[in-house]
Amino acid sequence: MSIELGEEYGGTGASFFSIILAVEELAKVDPAVALVCELQNTLTNKLFTTYGTEEQKRTYLPRVSKDTLGSFCLSEAGSGSDAFSLKTRAEKKGDYYIINGSKMWISLAEDAGVFFVMANTDPSLGYRGITCFIVDRDTEGLHVGKKEDKLGIRASSTCPVTFDNVKVPESNILGQVGQGYKYAIGMLNTGRIGIAAQMLGLAQGCFDRTVPYTKERVQFGKSIFDFQGMQHQIAQVATQLEAARLLTYNAARLAEAGRPAIKEASMAKYFTAEVATLTTSKCIEWMGGVGFTKNYPIEKYYRDCKIGTIYEGTSNIQLSTIAKFIAQEY
Repeated sequence: MSIELGEEYGGTGASFFSIILAVEELAKVDPAVALVCELQNTLTNKLFTTYGTEEQKRTYLPRVSKDTLGSFCLSEAGSGSDAFSLKTRAEKKGDYYIINGSKMWISLAEDAGVFFVMANTDPSLGYRGITCFIVDRDTEGLHVGKKEDKLGIRASSTCPVTFDNVKVPESNILGQVGQGYKYAIGMLNTGRIGIAAQMLGLAQGCFDRTVPYTKERVQFGKSIFDFQGMQHQIAQVATQLEAARLLTYNAARLAEAGRPAIKEASMAKYFTAEVATLTTSKCIEWMGGVGFTKNYPIEKYYRDCKIGTIYEGTSNIQLSTIAKFIAQEY
């Protein structure tokens, strides 16, 4: 809940790299639980510590460090990858804002106690009118819809959230009016390293549960691991996993040092999602028929990994980001 958060707010005061390691280890067992850890630490806590006022920090950080989940409300029905074309509006009324609109694909919404809501305070300014509001769950007019029946990551809720004349005090603006788009970009750039760690842990966990089976399963008088064709496949995946780990750790190292890491974060997220897809697919093949059943956890890893190419920036968005930096370098 609060790995990097300072001890004065109930956290452990550890490093950003510690978050990445924790997410990786959790994802080896359950990627959905790892996602809760990742979002709470790289988005919720980071938003408060980076942009929150002292009053906001005193109010919310002790809560999010213990028993209150945060939820980041950016995506809408008409604004997925084109996130800043969002339609949710916040109209100023004295020292309050009235928020109206709806969000989709909101992670942790079912259980969250506080929401970061991206809404436009001045549509004439386009994305430069986007502002981030802190909205408590029990605020009148905030409604969390039925959670989606997803392919994977099922232990973590994903829900639509609607705002019907939600009244939010001006003091609940996070940071500055019109700067929400900058905050979203900054948090997602860092969060992508967390998702890379999730995909890495998922792939490693699946691999670790599969290889021992290949050494136990006997066909034609010897374990299937002992066939050279199988050994080459396993060695190839193991190499891909190590490459993914180094990309992820390098991006985390740069981010922790305060150095630019946007390209490296995109590379890590893109590559780990690809490696997770390859690893889980191969593991099902190596397990044979039992890998296709729910008696073993391999099929769950296979289902869970697909989201890695979609959320916090699709694989194509990552490739576009990488290409943009390459163009600048040459």
